[in-house]
Amino acid sequence: MDEIMTLEEVAKYLKLKPQTIYIWAQDGKIPAAKLGKEWRFKKNMIDKWFNEHFEEKFLKFLEE
Repeated sequence: MDEIMTLEEVAKYLKLKPQTIYIWAQDGKIPAAKLGKEWRFKKNMIDKWFNEHFEEKFLKFLEE
């Protein structure tokens, strides 16, 4: 089973502030599910999202 992470765990994992993760989750910018009042994240989806986001932002450097 995929590891399920809390908002705080994702923030620590990505080295960001929890408020940033909260805003991204609300805006649909990061893959997340709201269960009741709490946000939950699948670690494998966060890894995939990060890798795609990272490559998109640095594509011009990878092409050189």
